[in-house]
Amino acid sequence: MKKNLIAMTMLAGSMMLSSTAFAGGTLVYCSEGSPEGFDPALYTAGTTFDASANTMFDGLVNFRVGTTQVVPGVAESWEISADGKELTFKLRSGVKFHSTDYFTPTRDLNADDVIFSFNRQMDKEDPFNKLANGSFPYFDGMDMGNLIKDIVKVDDLTVKFVLDHPEAPIVSNMAMAFASIQSAEYAASLVKSGNLGDLNQKPIGTGPFKFVAYKKDAAIRYAANGDYWGEGAKIDNLVFSITTDASVRFQKMKAGECHAMPYPNPADLDDIKATEGITLMEQEGLNVGYLAYNTEKENFADAKVRKALNHAINKEAIKKVVFNGYASVAKNPIPPTIWSYDDSTVDDAYDVELAKKLLADAGKADGFKTNIWAMPVQRPYNPDAKKMAELIQADWAKIGVDAEIVTFEWGEYLKRSKAGEHDTVLLGWTGDNGDPDNFLRVLLGCVAKDTGGNRARWCNKEFEAELQAALLTADPAARTAAYVKAQAIFKAEAPWATIAHSIVFMPISDKVTGYKVDPLGGHFFHNVEIK
Repeated sequence: MKKNLIAMTMLAGSMMLSSTAFAGGTLVYCSEGSPEGFDPALYTAGTTFDASANTMFDGLVNFRVGTTQVVPGVAESWEISADGKELTFKLRSGVKFHSTDYFTPTRDLNADDVIFSFNRQMDKEDPFNKLANGSFPYFDGMDMGNLIKDIVKVDDLTVKFVLDHPEAPIVSNMAMAFASIQSAEYAASLVKSGNLGDLNQKPIGTGPFKFVAYKKDAAIRYAANGDYWGEGAKIDNLVFSITTDASVRFQKMKAGECHAMPYPNPADLDDIKATEGITLMEQEGLNVGYLAYNTEKENFADAKVRKALNHAINKEAIKKVVFNGYASVAKNPIPPTIWSYDDSTVDDAYDVELAKKLLADAGKADGFKTNIWAMPVQRPYNPDAKKMAELIQADWAKIGVDAEIVTFEWGEYLKRSKAGEHDTVLLGWTGDNGDPDNFLRVLLGCVAKDTGGNRARWCNKEFEAELQAALLTADPAARTAAYVKAQAIFKAEAPWATIAHSIVFMPISDKVTGYKVDPLGGHFFHNVEIK
């Protein structure tokens, strides 16, 4: 293995690896794909959050890296009223937005920035809301527009959220990527110039790194924010070297061209462990991989059909072939590492004859034609969606269901599946805040059906009633009871085939210290050092 890691430099207008020795201040991360954009409120993909919220932005509150613990962000403290309907944040003084070659702020962060960051997601007349066609998937999927009645500027450094009703995970939700604080001053300048799209393409945040340049499908460059309000980045520069093939990412690490990479191929894990100069970090993932049935399509409207298809899938074979054994078979829509998980759930066992019987009972004894959408990128919950789709395709063929495998570029895949174009779609989820609500309501709730996050397009009144009951109380026992009932309804109705919960692996160069595996699936580099 090379003794010196190679630095990333700009050459002839493109981003390429220099042949000169690494100078000591640049970390190169071989990321798995291109971000959809740099405004985290517009998206749900972890790839995009890594390139935006996790590098360049702060929330009112943040998660302590490596944990689900909520800690102060640009707000130094907060209070919740006795009735749970008022949430007041005291902002830090002296928080500075990034200065770049395309924007220089004239003031520090204040209450106006907080109000803008949320109002643009709920005010249909806001120009940025209109630009996004009113689509802010997390904000909408969590029904934040109906939760937040008003946002009051108490003074320049105090903001009060007036809520329609108490909601148990509200503070944790404020640490999620969609709640990243944007500059109202920068936004106003873009409105004036007519360049509203730059909010998503030329980001301005308060985070530990600031944006330098992006070449699609090649690289993103960041520089440390020397004016950061918190503990500043310990590296001078950060480069995302976009490398979609996991085996190529590993080869780049072996060659010394990257310090870190996500989502290695399970088949490469033994080789990675044996490679001098690389440490393979691992952690049980707070995730679930699933196949969602589009319940609005005729073939999937009947739960008997969905159950039949579930029983036809050999999940143990998927675990062995796709995950190389580094996963557990999923039976619930939430992972076993999250509170309220119901271990008494009985899974849909692999049973071809039962699957045939259920299809016949549903009037589809002769089977039907359909499709399976397979992701083009590796995710922690699915390292090889194409292979997984091929295995499911072969399983379904045994009961007379003829499935075509379909894929698109990642951003297109998410956009089209959000619009409900699929029959069935492989996706998954890594928790954003350690709360079951973040899985069940965001992925399976009725509001999420309307906004597109619910790829099953399934709205069940009994299921929804349990989700709402769990939101309205802060009592852990009562919330757990509601979520256990919700899991039972989900299992009976089968809007998904739950596939697996994966172990998450992260190869890191031995030159890097301080990196922490994030249970919420993000990748953070401001706290790392390079020897």
